[in-house]
Amino acid sequence: MKAVSDQQKSSFLEELRWRGFLEATTSEELDSFLNGGKRTMYVGFDPSADSLHLGSLIPVMALAHAQRHGHRPVVLVGGGTGLIGDPSGKATERVLLTAETTAENAVAIRVQLSRFFDLSSEENGLMMNNADWLCSLNLLEFLRDIGKHFSVNEMIKRDSVRTRLEERDHEISYTEFSYMLLQAYDFLHLYRAVGCSIQMGGSDQWGNILSGRELIRRIEGGESEGITFPLLTTSSGKKFGKTEEGAVWLDAKRTSPYQMYQYWLQTADADVVRYLKLFTFLGQEAIDALAVEVAERPNAREAQRVLAAECTGVVHGADAVKAVEAASKILFGAWDAAPAEDVVATLAREMPSTTIARAELEAGIPVGDALVRTGLAESKSAARKLVDGGGVYLNNVRVTAEKKAITAADVVWPDAMLVRAGKKNYHLVLVG
Repeated sequence: MKAVSDQQKSSFLEELRWRGFLEATTSEELDSFLNGGKRTMYVGFDPSADSLHLGSLIPVMALAHAQRHGHRPVVLVGGGTGLIGDPSGKATERVLLTAETTAENAVAIRVQLSRFFDLSSEENGLMMNNADWLCSLNLLEFLRDIGKHFSVNEMIKRDSVRTRLEERDHEISYTEFSYMLLQAYDFLHLYRAVGCSIQMGGSDQWGNILSGRELIRRIEGGESEGITFPLLTTSSGKKFGKTEEGAVWLDAKRTSPYQMYQYWLQTADADVVRYLKLFTFLGQEAIDALAVEVAERPNAREAQRVLAAECTGVVHGADAVKAVEAASKILFGAWDAAPAEDVVATLAREMPSTTIARAELEAGIPVGDALVRTGLAESKSAARKLVDGGGVYLNNVRVTAEKKAITAADVVWPDAMLVRAGKKNYHLVLVG
């Protein structure tokens, strides 16, 4: 096989290569295939929850890069296949969701995914739901027209099936067994309906992609290809996108922008350059410069700050990043000016808070009473010791022993005050 020259290489595939997206491709001629014109390619997203998580960002970003290189993305929400459940990577059968829950999840995920792509016209990109064609399939026709092209002998050799058959305690139902037929049919349907010729997905989707490609060849005699991405783990071997509290979600109600920002900020030096390539749109020159920063000045953690800002911005927008960065500076005592309302709202989501009526503040509240009321001190005597020791701060300004009360004049933030006892015990007082 002749090597592909630099002039013949696909710019999109080269982007995936240097960024670390490529696990496997279905053909050594994929560069030539991609250079043959604008290609339509798809990734499927499973609505098993009402939000995607950080692990979902790898296929999202890869598909977004495809659009940036002039190809047309099809963002496929699995409202139909989600009723069955993909057995890939699962040791046991998942609990089947109701049709209503699956539909609700699909709607929520469509909203999340729409932020990453230009879907202003069908020529630019498409958002589709496989429930639109799978839920109306005639079973007998499907078995006659599609099922006859699948060999059970080959199906049981798939990792997703074989491991479940070999384990005594782990069986696989016919429902899950049929999943690969449905996903293969998705590829065929998209090939016919919108000229989709490339499917992308995680490495656990390799078998499903091959099935779809073979189905297109057998029925349509058409050419199609597949690309898979590596399943990501951290340098310490932990599953990417997981914390002690659970998954890091793209939904701000499940994982706030501040929590997501902090997750990225805590990235290990051994992982940060790899994550900058995978999860941001920064170019190679900018990432190489940050790699030098990591090597020469690791304690500055500049690469982590850029990663946190870029990734949180991709998911939640630039305004959310500004609010999160301001809130972070406040909590680390590096911000003296009164914050904007959105920053106060960010702080209110991330720390304990107490609401006090403005009329009560007009009369004045003794500092000791306020500390006890907010739970920053167990008693008035403990509060007095905190103040006398210089350990109490109001809006990041130390409260002196002479100060007897907190009044409305101290409300220099938008209807809020930040009270701190010691170095890390924060409490937000909201003025009602």
